[in-house]
Amino acid sequence: MAEEVWVGTWRPHRPRGPIMALYSSPGPKYLIPPTTGFVKHTPTKLRAPAYSFRGAPMLLAENCSPGPRYSVNPKILRTGKDLGPAYSILGRYCTKTIMTPGPGDYFPEKSTKHVFDSAPSHSISARTKTFRVDSTPGPAAYMLPVVMGPHTVGKVSQPSFSIKGRGKLGSFSDDLHKARTPGPAAYRQTDVQVTKFKAPQYTMAARVEPPGDKTLKPGPGAHSPEKVTVTKPCAPIVTFGIKHSDYMTPLVVDVE
Repeated sequence: MAEEVWVGTWRPHRPRGPIMALYSSPGPKYLIPPTTGFVKHTPTKLRAPAYSFRGAPMLLAENCSPGPRYSVNPKILRTGKDLGPAYSILGRYCTKTIMTPGPGDYFPEKSTKHVFDSAPSHSISARTKTFRVDSTPGPAAYMLPVVMGPHTVGKVSQPSFSIKGRGKLGSFSDDLHKARTPGPAAYRQTDVQVTKFKAPQYTMAARVEPPGDKTLKPGPGAHSPEKVTVTKPCAPIVTFGIKHSDYMTPLVVDVE
């Protein structure tokens, strides 16, 4: 009776692969960023400082430093030598023979002015050579500034006034006839239309000539209707020829 529940040959079994209908989320399609390490760290978490181990440094050249082949004296410290006083016996120094003053070359009695207090002493010297050619001005070369007037130097001066002559312009003797002042007619009256409404203005132009042919035409007296023979009959017209033939020799009369 249990086999009749299923239709056909299908029976329940384990699926061979994941079926999307069985999941309500995308599933393992999306990968959550890690919270450890430096590469692809999640941006929502704080990242601790990361350190990396470096490889061994490259070997330096052989002549870079001498290495430990030099033996340092153990008595030499960073503050200097740690030694006691040492003495050695040397030969006599070679000195040069020089002339030194003896006891008779000194004058102790003349040193009182330099050792003890003494009054000032002066000596009269000879005239110098440059005094004769000295170009210093004498007392008469200087001129004292004036103490009167407005141009005093170092002194307070009172206000000063000067009397000037009478001017020709505006005086009682001035000729007003020669004054070049403009009269009433020299001023131009301001046009009223500048400040007020301007009235309409009209101009009269010249006579306008109609376009046409301006050449000279013949009048009624210039025509001769009686001479027209193209459309009207005409009587025979006879003309006279030349009196002599063109081939005859002309008569030549010699006049003496």
